[in-house]
Amino acid sequence: MSDNNELMIELNDTEWNFEYTDHDRLIARAIVFDDDGYFYFVRAERDDDFGKAVLIETSGGGVEENESLESALRRELREELGVEVDIICKIGVVSDYYNLIHRHNINNYFLCKAKSFGANHLTDQEIKDFHLSALKLSFDEAVCEYKNRSCTKIGRLIAARELPVLMRAKELIEENNAEGH
Repeated sequence: MSDNNELMIELNDTEWNFEYTDHDRLIARAIVFDDDGYFYFVRAERDDDFGKAVLIETSGGGVEENESLESALRRELREELGVEVDIICKIGVVSDYYNLIHRHNINNYFLCKAKSFGANHLTDQEIKDFHLSALKLSFDEAVCEYKNRSCTKIGRLIAARELPVLMRAKELIEENNAEGH
């Protein structure tokens, strides 16, 4: 896929009042798809400062010190989905804020094709606090799930960040299929 038109999206948190931002979090995230046209996400069940919510989200997480975006992405995908991938291309960057915890998120999104699945390796926090599980959805099911999960403040923030990226990922996949790859 030869597309240099990376998304650059700047979002504000309209759910909580802005007071200040005291840290940036560099994040690597993936839209993971397979040969059959399915997409893979994580479902989280939260009950914390953000409120009680069941969410859908792309797999990914924070980039550790001295770690590349690609290394962080592969590590997070193994941990959360148990998947090995081919990184097809970078989709773009979504800058958003969680005013409640004074954080600026720099989300780097990649389009990834699943190669193989194995066991995931969730952290204790992901298991106990978020009840993280994997979701395999069609494109339409994923869009519907994001919309259904937009009934909470945190659900609306995540959907605003991820739906434009999912739409762009679908376009990239269709373009690639049209080219006969």
